[in-house]
Amino acid sequence: MELKIGYDDKNLALMKEVEEISGQPVMLCYQCGKCSSSCPMADDMDYLPNQVMKFIQIGATEKILEGNTPWICAECFNCTVECPKGIDIAAVMEALRLSILRKNIDVLRIESIAEEEIEDLPPIALVAAMRKLTG
Repeated sequence: MELKIGYDDKNLALMKEVEEISGQPVMLCYQCGKCSSSCPMADDMDYLPNQVMKFIQIGATEKILEGNTPWICAECFNCTVECPKGIDIAAVMEALRLSILRKNIDVLRIESIAEEEIEDLPPIALVAAMRKLTG
């Protein structure tokens, strides 16, 4: 996939929406990488937290919306603690999830899970996943 860089109304709108929801100044990130090096979930992410921050800064919204990083984030706040600029990156990830859900882009389709698998899953896990991963 070609990386589209630059701001149009859609890309700028995502950055403004993320900043509004999270209350975090995304443009202050200077890519030190401490957030990514402290992330216990980094190995499972498509893009590292600092890469997501950069994608927001440069207007590469397709990468963010198609990636799994906001969904994999455990909100353990290691990134927030390590950030020398004091950016709450966990709040940015939550804002990205909310932004995606507001667009009604479902990450989880309950009908795609086999009935046998549903019977083996704890109900609380299903409810939590549906709240977090469906619009």
